Amino acid sequence: MKDPLRPSLSLPEGSSKVLMHSCCAPCSGEVMEAMLASGINYSIFFYNPNIHPVKEYEIRKNENIRFAEANGIEFIDADYDVDNWFDRVKGLENSPERGERCTKCFDMRFERTALYAHEHGFDTITSSLGISRWKDMNQINGCGERAAARYDDLTYWTYNWRKHGGSARMIEISKREEFYQQEYCGCVYSLRDTNRHRRDQGRDRIKIGIKYYGRDNVIEEIRRPVTDPTEPIENSPTSTAGSDTKF
Repeated sequence: MKDPLRPSLSLPEGSSKVLMHSCCAPCSGEVMEAMLASGINYSIFFYNPNIHPVKEYEIRKNENIRFAEANGIEFIDADYDVDNWFDRVKGLENSPERGERCTKCFDMRFERTALYAHEHGFDTITSSLGISRWKDMNQINGCGERAAARYDDLTYWTYNWRKHGGSARMIEISKREEFYQQEYCGCVYSLRDTNRHRRDQGRDRIKIGIKYYGRDNVIEEIRRPVTDPTEPIENSPTSTAGSDTKF
């Protein structure tokens, strides 16, 4: 159904086919529907080796696949290149949110998106990352433009998906579709820091795979000290990404 408050989108000049990097279903839902409403030809590219543990990764990916299939949109499932991700952010384990570690993470994900776009006939890339109010739009756009600049035939579309009610529609769509509601950005360091904050507030650590938009998420949080979730992270990327019992 056409939303009268949603503007008709126009691609950058000379663009005709978009590869949209998707981080998760809640963030991509509005972006997907906005492009569909404007008749834009696009596919979804899911490359997010930053999401840990693997249980969380699979839930987020499968939610995105579910929505893509419901809308008849091609979903490209890229590698879960987790070892490479840990190599890229090594030494930045304590970098703050929106800091240098996040820049490295965005660079890696956009570089892979741009490469796939270049090799498969897409002339434009964009991302759902920027719709989140927790993200730095300038940081994301800088990483996207830098990745696209590697190829003469590629453009990064810097459209602000938060505008014209986009942020509100993102939540509305998430509730309508009952998307999984993640409670941290994605990586083990984000999970660690979020659990630190929750512990300081006397709350339980994050429970993976529990919360969904639009449902009665009745989770009784016992007000008690939480076992320290900030124990040193093991050096093994495999054990770090594959366990849902830590952090």
